[in-house]
Amino acid sequence: MTSCFDIIVVGGGHAGCEAAMAAATLGSSVLLVSPDLNGFAKMSCNPAVGGIAKGQIVREIDALGGWTGVVTDAATLQFRMLNRSKGPAMWSPRAQCDKLAFSLKWREVLLSCSNLSIYADFVENLLFENGVLAGVRTITGAIFKSQAVILTAGTFLNGKMFIGPHSFEGGRIGELSAYHVSDQLAALGIPTARMKTGTPPRIDVRSVDLTKLPVQVGDPDPARFSFLDIPSAIQGGAPQMDCYILHTNEAVHDILRSGFDRSPLFTGLIHGRGPRYCPSIEDKLRTFADKDSHQLFLEPEGRNNDEYYLQGFSSSLPLDVQLDALHAIPGLQKCVVFKPAYAVEYDYFDPQYLHYSLESRVVDRLFLAGQVNGTTGYEEAAAQGLMAGINAHRKLKGEEPFILRRDQAYIGVLIDDLINKGVDEPYRMFTSRAEYRILLRQDNADFRLTELSHEIGLASEERYAAVCRKKEQVAELQEYCESKKVRADVVNDYLESVGSAPLSDSRKLAELVARPELSLADLMKIVPHGTFSPEVVESVEIGIKYAGYIEREKQQAEKNNRLEYIKIPADFDFDKVQSLSIECRQKLKRYRPATIAQASRISGISPADISVLLVYFGR
Repeated sequence: MTSCFDIIVVGGGHAGCEAAMAAATLGSSVLLVSPDLNGFAKMSCNPAVGGIAKGQIVREIDALGGWTGVVTDAATLQFRMLNRSKGPAMWSPRAQCDKLAFSLKWREVLLSCSNLSIYADFVENLLFENGVLAGVRTITGAIFKSQAVILTAGTFLNGKMFIGPHSFEGGRIGELSAYHVSDQLAALGIPTARMKTGTPPRIDVRSVDLTKLPVQVGDPDPARFSFLDIPSAIQGGAPQMDCYILHTNEAVHDILRSGFDRSPLFTGLIHGRGPRYCPSIEDKLRTFADKDSHQLFLEPEGRNNDEYYLQGFSSSLPLDVQLDALHAIPGLQKCVVFKPAYAVEYDYFDPQYLHYSLESRVVDRLFLAGQVNGTTGYEEAAAQGLMAGINAHRKLKGEEPFILRRDQAYIGVLIDDLINKGVDEPYRMFTSRAEYRILLRQDNADFRLTELSHEIGLASEERYAAVCRKKEQVAELQEYCESKKVRADVVNDYLESVGSAPLSDSRKLAELVARPELSLADLMKIVPHGTFSPEVVESVEIGIKYAGYIEREKQQAEKNNRLEYIKIPADFDFDKVQSLSIECRQKLKRYRPATIAQASRISGISPADISVLLVYFGR
């Protein structure tokens, strides 16, 4: 066993796994230090991947050559494309997963990488030699040297768990906290604060009366996350598993409120801010006091597992209150609890002290990714890990950072928001955070990102060849739609059957596809042309139906991107530009934006300040 590596990744969660694989695939020697060798990318909370905007992120990770999409497909229990009733900018894939199979698949992926070593331990301290980051020391006394460190410790830094008045150490129930690292970084000048998250109880499905619960089934023709031509578990023949819908009621709420005087959220034991968009059940009752019911979902955690996840019922209330409330929910009157709900409070670091590469502005060659940067969610963590792994490798090779713009990827939006806006609560991605949603669709992530990743050596030849073939097929079908004329007598029966106005003379196929009520797949049954995958047909249809919106967003992005090319010298003295407001100068000195565009997105920088900078730089 060697003790010297190019890069050490601390933490084997979703961020750590992607970081380790990215750096190792690019050619760096990598050590992944994680205490549980069977718990890689463990699903601490919801056993699902994807969802609104999160599904887009996973497809971007896959398009770049990451592994979350591949692993998700291998562990899928149920697949749904959310928001199909809305426009394609809102379509978001989501997969319910077998959480044990998910972790074991990640272990298989990690062990298959020749440049990657794994060691089971907790990191206690970062090591420095002559003021330069030089490696890590573990709690067992092992010392590993490296040129760079990627910290992805999740909720484990000084982690503390709460169930009513009872608190105990841990970043996840049954697992120890990690100490000293956050104190060490705070002493070096990286601001540190506390955040809180929580998770619901796990229930023995054998004790649930499922006959009383509405069923939520998967898509009849399920898709997958990865752009690679590898069928998912359910595409390969495994049956989809059902989820179930439940609702709380006033009796449940009364029981929950009876425990508020013992809730650590309300008694002051918990100081960290929790996620606004995934609140605990007691938070819901306080925030939405007028609602007499809240929807819950009962979701499987494994194919050969009776443990089900009660989404929407995360809590830190006392155990007796939790149990009484659960037994008042229709269908759960006799339910048996495998694991109670609990809250976790943990340390995170101000992401505004990061470069766009996710390297610390304070400690050279230290990269931070995942919940340590104030985010929440597996997908946001995995995306940061991937980018940190890429950029740690490129840093050691003396290459420019790999940065994605806001018009290129949701990953670009995520990192830009973290650095320019900071966080005061756990950050979760939504489609509403992106100003170029029609450009950043889940279906075109490979078109947007695979070639960029292939150029830096991460996306494989297989991925690059696949996206090239897809582009050729899309271009062929697009040209056919724009040139093929369809006679009225050939298509009118179909048009009338779907309530669309009949034709009086021939029309180009693209004109018909542009009608909202018509489907290109159905039209091609009438005027067939070759054989194309559903993904290619969907891509062409979206391109035709939303051509005006797509072109408008492209023009807006090109206009805004001009500011990306106006550089600000790293040592520029903002104080000499007296026309800038005092707040602006203070923030520009603190965050040191590299371009005018980056400066424009810092909270507190006004359009007037940007105009002053443009004039100063002669633009």
